[in-house]
Order: sequence, then structure tokens, then C-alpha cells
Amino acid sequence: MKFTRLVPNVFYTDINDALIFFVNCLEFTIEHNELGAKQPFCVIEKDGLRINLFENAELAQEHNPEFRLVTDDIEAVYQQIASSHPEFLHPNLNKITLRPWGAREFALTDTQLGIVIQQW
Repeated sequence: MKFTRLVPNVFYTDINDALIFFVNCLEFTIEHNELGAKQPFCVIEKDGLRINLFENAELAQEHNPEFRLVTDDIEAVYQQIASSHPEFLHPNLNKITLRPWGAREFALTDTQLGIVIQQW
């Protein structure tokens, strides 16, 4: 059995919050767009990563995922986000920190989920 990609579904009360976070801040691109539909939906992608974003207030209340994005240049990622969208830096991990397990990390949060940026 072989798998080639994991594509998470993320639910937002307002999908525009997701677009600000993922497209404006993290520079994902919209690959499939049903934002004008009765139930807004889109697929975003960056560097082979893909996420399905849905606007669904009921499911958004039930699901609060956390993701990890691994990078080879955490300093560059941090500098770009800290200078362009500092409001997304998580208050509990808003600087690059060496964690006890050996990874360097900082964290982001928006209205729906948390993302840990990590470099081993």
C-alpha cells in the first residue's frame, strides 16, 4: 500500500480568515476555487502541500487542528512572518525556540487552528 499525499480538511466559520492566514501570510495559492458557492470551499497549495478549506460554522466549532510545517530555513520563515503578519505569532511560542526534543520551533495561530513551524 502506498500513499503520496495527506490532504487535511480545515473548517472555518469565515473562510476569509483562512485566506488571510494561508494565502496572504503563508503564501499558499488557491488551486481550486468555489468561494462564491453557497458553501464556500477552496483547495490551497504550496510546495507540494495541499489543504482543503471549508466555510462551515458548525464543523469549525468541533474541529481545532494543529499542523506542523517543516522547513530548512526557520530564520527566513520567521523573519518574513514576523515582519508581514506578526498578529499570527502564537503568544506561547512567538520566537524561534530550541525544544527539548531537538527541533527549533515557533508557532502561529489564527481564528481556527495552530501551526508550528519547525526545523530539525
